[in-house]
Amino acid sequence: MTALRQRMLEDMKIRNLALNTQDSYLRQVSQFARHFGSSPDLLGQEEIRSYQIYLTQEKKLAPGSVTIAVSALRFLYKVTLRREWNLDDVIPAPKTPKKLPVILSPEEVLEFLGCVRLNHHRTILTCCYAAGLRISEAIALQAAHIDSQRRVIRVEQGKGRKDRYVMLSPKLLEILRQWWRQERPQHWLFPGENPEKHITRGAVERACQETLQRCRIAKPVTAHTMRKASSYYTTFQSPFILKTIGLGPVQSAAVYGRSGRLAPEPAQLAIVDPFDR
Repeated sequence: MTALRQRMLEDMKIRNLALNTQDSYLRQVSQFARHFGSSPDLLGQEEIRSYQIYLTQEKKLAPGSVTIAVSALRFLYKVTLRREWNLDDVIPAPKTPKKLPVILSPEEVLEFLGCVRLNHHRTILTCCYAAGLRISEAIALQAAHIDSQRRVIRVEQGKGRKDRYVMLSPKLLEILRQWWRQERPQHWLFPGENPEKHITRGAVERACQETLQRCRIAKPVTAHTMRKASSYYTTFQSPFILKTIGLGPVQSAAVYGRSGRLAPEPAQLAIVDPFDR
């Protein structure tokens, strides 16, 4: 698979897919090849169908996990191998069930944050809640991203490789200032064991599970739970931006720049921070 793997990797780089997506696709294709003990360019529609049945009925993977495998195989056969197939028929994507998220109450959020043992984990999770950040975005923050004058946080290359601004409440600003005065981080706001790299999301997720064992909250809690709670308790009263926390269509500053209009300031957005509800 060496030559095929290299070509697929080059195809993904040409299309500027995220590194995580590249790694995931290559891993899925490798698992597909190992399942049949053959290179994918020698396999056809029947093997793909058989593999999907294997994933759903024998491995009993969740629809989301099957969708990742489907996406990888679609890229391989459509882009790299250039098979002229009707992919919706040959590699159908499973229907993902719509589920309501588990939402923590504001009191549960404060209780959980109060039980987090280490200050840097607590500060990261507070960013996820107060600013609606994904965990990958929170751990990659730099001091230069905090705009205290405009009361916004600049998120660089978030999901979908998009830049955006999110709210920065006075309470979160003070928490971040206290953190900076205490730790004096150089490049990353939340450095890992190696100061040249930021803390890993795995370290924060492990802290969440340790905290959950200590507190009295019966609901499942991850770093993403904080973001979901933020989206639930945050209200936007401005027609300028639909959702700045990245849960839906976004009118970014770049859009305003091309149209000759200025992006709205936080005061125009009339943002109600979840801490203030």
